[in-house]
Amino acid sequence: MAIRAVLWDIDDTLFDYARADHAGMRAHLATEGLSGGYASVEQALGRWKELTVLHWRRFEAGGVDFLDQRRERVRDFLGEPGMAPEAADGWYQRYVAHYEAARELFPDAVPVLDLLARDYRHGVLSNSSILNQDHKLRALGVRDRFEAVLCAAELGVAKPAAEAFHAACTALGFAPGEVAYVGDQPDIDARGAAEAGLLGIWLDRADGGGRPELHRITGLDQLPGVLRGHTRFGAPGTIG
Repeated sequence: MAIRAVLWDIDDTLFDYARADHAGMRAHLATEGLSGGYASVEQALGRWKELTVLHWRRFEAGGVDFLDQRRERVRDFLGEPGMAPEAADGWYQRYVAHYEAARELFPDAVPVLDLLARDYRHGVLSNSSILNQDHKLRALGVRDRFEAVLCAAELGVAKPAAEAFHAACTALGFAPGEVAYVGDQPDIDARGAAEAGLLGIWLDRADGGGRPELHRITGLDQLPGVLRGHTRFGAPGTIG
């Protein structure tokens, strides 16, 4: 079955979230000052990254809602478990101002969207909230590239659950076998999509390798070759 549509992850796939988060938090800490017992900014940045992964995984597993995972991340980071929701929200929003100033697309994002625009329809499936991601895509100037934007907070189910991928396929009007999914997480994105019947593609920007069972690319410039020949014998240098 030919691939007719591409579903996209956003953070660390199209948008350089890790860089923006790091730069934004560094600037935020410079303004707010260190707290929570951290000996250095680098230690604090490392802890923020750990907590981001921890609380996002809890959200994805359905253990906490989107807003509460953010508040609990702030409380854990600051070492203030009793921090009022309004105070946690205020601290986080001050961080967001710095984060938004640092955000940008990866250099290969717009070129590949341009290249694929004529032959494939496009949508987004993200383990975030529509408020977050719609705003982000508009600010980055690419919202109009996507027919549909679906997010876990509103769907009530997150990747790698098959229901999330199927809901996004339905929104585009295609069967799973006609849709590719591109994301930076090998299990949540590529394996989850493949198990749901899509063509799952792992964007391994760090070129860490491994996972030979997955379709793997190290840059979006390799994506068109995979879409044209989406078997395990796909374009040279793009799979395995």
